[in-house]
Amino acid sequence: MEKTYWADSKRYDYYFMAVGLLLQVLVYVLMPHDTWLSLLSGCLGVCSVCLTAQGKILTFAFGFAQVFTYTYLCYTQRFYGEIAINGYYFVTMIYGVYVWKRRLKAPEGSSSGSGVVTPRSLSRRTILIIAVATLVGSWLAGWGLSVWTDDTQPYLDAFTTIPALVAQVLMILVYREHWFIWLAVDVLSVALWIRAGDPCMAAQYLFWCANCLYGLRRWKAISARSAS
Repeated sequence: MEKTYWADSKRYDYYFMAVGLLLQVLVYVLMPHDTWLSLLSGCLGVCSVCLTAQGKILTFAFGFAQVFTYTYLCYTQRFYGEIAINGYYFVTMIYGVYVWKRRLKAPEGSSSGSGVVTPRSLSRRTILIIAVATLVGSWLAGWGLSVWTDDTQPYLDAFTTIPALVAQVLMILVYREHWFIWLAVDVLSVALWIRAGDPCMAAQYLFWCANCLYGLRRWKAISARSAS
């Protein structure tokens, strides 16, 4: 059954990405007040996260492009936490290219260096420590944004920023537990952009929620195949 899933995965990958892109276009058409930059950023984001779920290093090419477009959208909404984290994404993705290249595994029967990244897992103790530290850090960041800035949604901004910092590190280091953190971040980000009145960005994060579940399953399949 696992072999059948792996054999069909490329077809599923294309379908899944097509659904995400179609969702972005439909929201843009139905919500004419949205800007073309929201559509572009949403489409870049869909491609990036889908390629991450597939374990493909090409995710970074779309990721770099999405960082620039999304940062500008955050600037227009005064989401300072989101602006800061996108600068962080840019820097960590540079290192991520290096790490992922070292963990790429060629497809079966191929001698090429291309293929998919080989995931790894955290211990339960490490997961607990990360969870507690992330929650405390998010609350402190929300308090700071509410006191020292004119952030329009300080606590929601903080709880989509600090966990994302952690998830990005785990993703760069190829720990599959990052999918759980991204799922929490994406759920909160849907609320963030709905309240900001940007349906394209809300649709992007809604699709990213589904991609987290897909990516978790995909990475588990990759791990099982690598171990066999």
